[in-house]
Amino acid sequence: MAGELFIGLMSGTSLDGVDAALVKFNDQDNPQVLHTHFIAYPASLRSALLTLQHPTENELENSALLANQLSQLYAQAVHELLQGANVSSNTVTAIGCHGQTIRHRPELGFTMQIGNAALLAELTKINVVSDFRSRDIASGGQGAPLVPVFHQAMFASKTQNRAIVNIGGIANITYLPTSGRLLGFDSGPGNMLLDMWIKHHLNLEYDANGNWARSGAVIHELLNKMLEDPYFSMAPPKSTGRDLFNAHWLNLHLNHNSYAPEDVARTLTALSATSIYQAVSDFCGDVQQIYLCGGGAKNSLLIEELAACMPETPILNTDVLGVGTDWAEAIAFAWLAKQCIHGVAINLSAVTGAGGPRILGAVYPA
Repeated sequence: MAGELFIGLMSGTSLDGVDAALVKFNDQDNPQVLHTHFIAYPASLRSALLTLQHPTENELENSALLANQLSQLYAQAVHELLQGANVSSNTVTAIGCHGQTIRHRPELGFTMQIGNAALLAELTKINVVSDFRSRDIASGGQGAPLVPVFHQAMFASKTQNRAIVNIGGIANITYLPTSGRLLGFDSGPGNMLLDMWIKHHLNLEYDANGNWARSGAVIHELLNKMLEDPYFSMAPPKSTGRDLFNAHWLNLHLNHNSYAPEDVARTLTALSATSIYQAVSDFCGDVQQIYLCGGGAKNSLLIEELAACMPETPILNTDVLGVGTDWAEAIAFAWLAKQCIHGVAINLSAVTGAGGPRILGAVYPA
């Protein structure tokens, strides 16, 4: 089979499960997705990971045990992916594994993604590249978002200024001008707060197609209050996560008001759309096209809200550019693993504030 094979594994802030993509790269670095696979987190694992997002008793041991459990699940995803593709593990150059973020505090000089990469290499007999963020933070960067350089390689146009909006638990934006420097940053919450809210009230993992939120009405006073958070007006480089946007943050803004749950859901949907729109307007240049990826790209209400904010700008999905909305990040980590294995430095200076190009990732040989 011509070209190199890499596997990308992504488990993001939504904590829904593991995305796995088997990708072939030719000499021009163009990805061909051979197969994809998803494994949902068991409820017990998701609950344990949510608990670990904040300081808890015995968290060092719990982190190590969960890292091992995650690696078992990652290995299962790899085996089932390869089985589905009818591809042997010895033909795969490396796995790019992001791991599960449990802390992201670049302002304190650290970030933490758990997942035992050594165990994953042992279980799969494939080289593993992990810990992609630490070198960027060590050089003065935010360590996130990492995908803008992949977006630039895959989606940049010579004729149209594009913005790629990845709506996962956190939403991040990549601005790809026809000339000038790459820009990328986290705009704020994507699905995370809404997922948390519907889990609490309806015991559902997410608001499918925005149907529950659609039954409510935007609480404009609450929306405006949430948008006053300093993070939204902070200029890039910037990144965020559950360390800021969490249940405590939401409860502070609710301030014991007895809003109808569906109205809060609608308002949280509006928060995601409005904060994305404001970020594009405030920090990107003339955006002529927007392309969406991530789970939020399937929330029709969220997309309607975003389109209402910018009616003159075409909003499409990355599917039309050849990268499926559900698999963009998994493919990105296959690509990032490829760059690491070949010693290619990634220049994220304009995105994260890093001191210059760095080779990102630590390699665990099979």
